[in-house]
Parts: sequence; structure tokens; C-alpha cells
Amino acid sequence: MDRLDECLKRPYLLLTPGPLSTSRGVRTAMLKDWCTWDKDYNNIVEDIRKELVSLCVKEENREKYTAVLMQGSGSFGVESVIGTAVPKEKGKLLVLANGAYGNRMGEIASVLGLNFRIEKFGDKTVVNPERVREIIKEDSEITHVSVVHSETTSGILNPVFEIGKVVKEFGKTFIVDAMSSFGGVCIDLEELQADFIISSSNKCIQGVPGFSFIICKRDVLEKCSGQARSLSLDLYNQWKTMEENHGKWRFTSPTHTVRAFYQALAELREEGGIKAREARYTENNKILREGMKELGFETLISEEYQSPIITSFIAPESEGYNFERFYQNLKKQGFVIYPGKVTEIESFRIGNIGEVYSQDIRELLEAVKKSIDWK
Repeated sequence: MDRLDECLKRPYLLLTPGPLSTSRGVRTAMLKDWCTWDKDYNNIVEDIRKELVSLCVKEENREKYTAVLMQGSGSFGVESVIGTAVPKEKGKLLVLANGAYGNRMGEIASVLGLNFRIEKFGDKTVVNPERVREIIKEDSEITHVSVVHSETTSGILNPVFEIGKVVKEFGKTFIVDAMSSFGGVCIDLEELQADFIISSSNKCIQGVPGFSFIICKRDVLEKCSGQARSLSLDLYNQWKTMEENHGKWRFTSPTHTVRAFYQALAELREEGGIKAREARYTENNKILREGMKELGFETLISEEYQSPIITSFIAPESEGYNFERFYQNLKKQGFVIYPGKVTEIESFRIGNIGEVYSQDIRELLEAVKKSIDWK
């Protein structure tokens, strides 16, 4: 048992937007093997699907929605939606981008050969709903609109509810990449008016990497038969198989990851649900931003648009600053942060999601204080 205990210990705290630091309970859940054909395992899959819908849809509306699990990372899930939802004929996707993950939607659309248009708002600016209205008015071919909710490139939280109102004003299909916000920010799908919302097992539910999941309107998904540009990423056929075979996946599923996710959902309930988790993340973020400000760091995004998921900090102008050295100094003290991803300015990022609490953030700030050797 001593060896097992040693294996289950974390070498450092991941202050990243996912994969993230998980609980011991989640890691322990992966110690048992499962058969993909077994009813016990498939029942777990069905429980997960039902609970995902319940996390973002009020009870009286849940019959309108369904959840599909898809092998692979979050980008696999995004590609499965874009490649299945947009019709091969007379379909055009409007991609709203203000960071790397919005841009990735455009890249997916391009590789798949979709008719699409991408509107870029810059790395430090939120997507403007009024600009969305202008574009849809001037381009009658648009049938689908996609956007990232929490753009972890910068830390921006886009106004997806306002965007959804505009999209539905024109009767278009609305796709939301909620990769790093689902489970960490309260979302009501009826209010959001999203037809498809996508996230991943290794984000705010606090599981481990291995699959993405899509929550969508049943009637919209039912119209997608035969539209997929991929065999493996055919969202409609994946859903149809899970529906007809009560939790069975079309191809080999990541059983250990699924079981870990099941445990992570139980721990989310124990914490008090998404509202309680959002409060913890928000407190973590507040302590982080205030503490870093006291140490002389400036945030890239204004507080008005800042998500509680991850924060971008502008790199110090000092000639003595070196990110790699800064990173290694923090890693030696038990903390791993993220390099910057915005193109306009040098920065670095610190996430505060996962099994991370206010005391962890305070200890990080002490580690940062010891590591600013360029001053």
C-alpha cells in the first residue's frame, strides 16, 4: 500500500485550464478495469448522460435535450459537432473568434471543406453581439453560428447569452464551445438557447482526459442523420448507438476515464453543485488577481470580462525576466503554470480550476514572491 499511496500522490499542483489537478478519489476510481459490453459499465454511461443534462437544464425541460459522449479530447467533440450539424448542402457556418480556440473552429471548418465565414475580434476583446447581428443580416447564407464561451487563450468570458438571443432572433443554429466553463460556471441551456454545447471530461467537472461530451436539443440532432464528414466523429450515429443500446459506444470507449468522470460527478454533488464550485473558483481567482497585483503583475483582461477559470498576466518588461526560469522556479515549489497564448503581447497564464482551494492560491503567491528574481 505504501507504493500505491506514493503513486497516487501529486508531484505538483496543475494551475492550468485542463488537464487539471484531480482528487485522490478520482484517481483511485481508475484502478479497476471495466468491460465495454457489460451492463454495469453501460449503466454508468447512461447515468452520466442523464446527469450532464440535469446540470444545465431545468427538470421540466430535460426531455428536449440529450447528451452524447465522444472519444478524444475537447477538439474531437467540437469537430464532431461542426462536421455533423452543418448540412453538406445549403449550410454555412459563422465562426466568432477572439482567441486560439475560436480560430481552431475555423481551422476545423476549413479542413472539413465547409462553407464558412470567420469573424475575428482580437485576443483581448469580447465577441460583440451587435456585430453578430450585422453579419447575419448581411449574409443570408449563414445557417449556423459557433462561439467559445470561456476563451482560455486570454481568460475572457464571452457574452454567450446575449449572442444566443441574436442568433435565435434570426432562427439560426447555435453552437457553444463551453470547454473550460461547463461545470465551473452556471449555465441554463434554455436561457442560453444553444442547440449544441460542448465540453470535456478533464475540465471543470474535474475528471481526467479521454472523452468530450455534447449536450444538445434532440429535435436538432435528429435532423443530422447522414450529414457527418467523418466515420469516427459522426455525432448522430454515436448518439443513435447510445440511445438504442443503452450506453454502448460505437467504438472502444475510454473505460477508466469514464469511471473517473462518474466519481468526479459524485464529488461535484458533494461540493454543492455547480453554484458552489463556481463560488470556489471565483474566490480562487479573486485571491490570485489581487495577490499578483500586489506583487507588481498586470492582468491582460479587464475585470469586467474576466472568467473565473484562468487569468492571463502581462510578462514583466524587465530584461531579467525569463518565463522558462520563472516556470521552473515555481515547479520546484510544487506549482505548474501555463505559457501565454495571445499573439499581441508576451504573457503567461495561471488557472484556478480543478482540485484547487484558496489556501493553494495563497501558497502559490508565496512561491511567486520567491521566484521574481529579476527585480
